[in-house]
Amino acid sequence: MEQVCSTAVYTQHTFEGPNVSNAPNPFASPSRTVDFAQVDVFAERALEGNQLAIFTDARNLTSEEMQSLARETNLSETTFILPRDADVERERGVQVRIFTVEEELQFAGHPTLGTASWLYWNHPTLRGAESITLDLRVGPIPVRFKPPAAGEPGVFGTMRQNDPTFGLMHDLQAIAAALNLSVEDLDLELPIQTVSTGMAFCIVPLRSLEVAKHLAIPQHSARTYLAQSDAKFFHCITRADKASGADWHARMQFYNGEDPATGSASGCAIAYLVQHGLAASDQPIVLEQGTEMLRPSRIHVQASRTNAGTVQNVFVGGRTIPVAMGRLFLP
Repeated sequence: MEQVCSTAVYTQHTFEGPNVSNAPNPFASPSRTVDFAQVDVFAERALEGNQLAIFTDARNLTSEEMQSLARETNLSETTFILPRDADVERERGVQVRIFTVEEELQFAGHPTLGTASWLYWNHPTLRGAESITLDLRVGPIPVRFKPPAAGEPGVFGTMRQNDPTFGLMHDLQAIAAALNLSVEDLDLELPIQTVSTGMAFCIVPLRSLEVAKHLAIPQHSARTYLAQSDAKFFHCITRADKASGADWHARMQFYNGEDPATGSASGCAIAYLVQHGLAASDQPIVLEQGTEMLRPSRIHVQASRTNAGTVQNVFVGGRTIPVAMGRLFLP
């Protein structure tokens, strides 16, 4: 028997069918709209890496509306671009604010790289620039771009983060209890230490990939511990499988679930590795993250050790790929 397939065709204003023609169409004339884009950051291909929503002109939004929109996207972070006069942007950078579903952040890595990449494609005067600076709450953060080769997806950018500060050394037993691990699950040869390049992370070296695979941080005990420490979040690292092409494997679980790629923590991680002799000065290192949640990410990092023994020149890079654009309606 011959089968006939029919396809319904929808337009924005016309819907066919009984009792439908007079139905109101809320998409036809919303009272307020804001445009947004979505990109995948630290991704080698689309639909990998860490998702980022970017509201491209937030001048008419209040802080409360920005926070509500960040909850609406329900991503690890959402950014809001606040365009200014071209001369101001050249001198001070493009003003950007960063929100999680719960709070505004002073700094975060993948939102910085992803937003700068969107500006690289779309900014009226900075489009295609070799370097674009974002004016964040933590201060100016420059991002340099490598012109894409033919056939490459997206664009590869590298941010220079603030020089690291090294904080508390943490007790093994206290960390194991906070993360629902045994002390033997930790790498007993390496210290647990807080590091910040704008956001403070407790860097926790794990014994093996097997421990990392089964990591499930209970957020109540984690937040209780962090509230009494000098760190904002935990960042767990272990040596990667050599066959993966990465040097270190990372996971970051927090109050909004798991982060597929954490650029701010990656800057802290490479500063930690250089500080403790696990990476040479200016040695390029690849961190992998997000594999357990099927959002594989590649984060390229390096940092310098000076003759005085301090760590500086923290660079964090990766590829950003555009995946969506749209318009959101507000009351």
